[in-house]
Amino acid sequence: MWEIYLQQIREEKELYDEEINSGASEKEIYELVTTAKEKWNMEIPQQYLDVLSRINGIEFNGFILYGVDQYLLEHEMKQLVYGLLEFNHIWYENEKQREYLFLGESNISWYVYQYKNQCYMELDQPSGREIHRFRNFYEMFDKVLDEAIKG
Repeated sequence: MWEIYLQQIREEKELYDEEINSGASEKEIYELVTTAKEKWNMEIPQQYLDVLSRINGIEFNGFILYGVDQYLLEHEMKQLVYGLLEFNHIWYENEKQREYLFLGESNISWYVYQYKNQCYMELDQPSGREIHRFRNFYEMFDKVLDEAIKG
């Protein structure tokens, strides 16, 4: 379903002569995974990486999906990329938040992967209280894009 939502966003952006990002290259994804492992011993879930190979980050109607950090990119993006490593570095200033991999955000929520339970969650921002659990990344991304499109 998320592919359909991305197509709708792509079409809406085209009305304003704007484009969304293409996917990250295999090399860019490899650099992201390697750097995350070296810096914070962090594992990046495969479903999230699969989506990055189709769209390297997006910002739309208050929702942001983090992508491959600028300094790891081989080519310029059409839309600003909020870097996964950069933003996790910010959120990791709070020690409790290190139990999560922050994958994106909205005006009121964080979208994360919790290592301990190996699950995807929506957390209240800024309290960090759990709002919703998802079966997988695709289910979470579907919900987020649906809400972003509905505005």
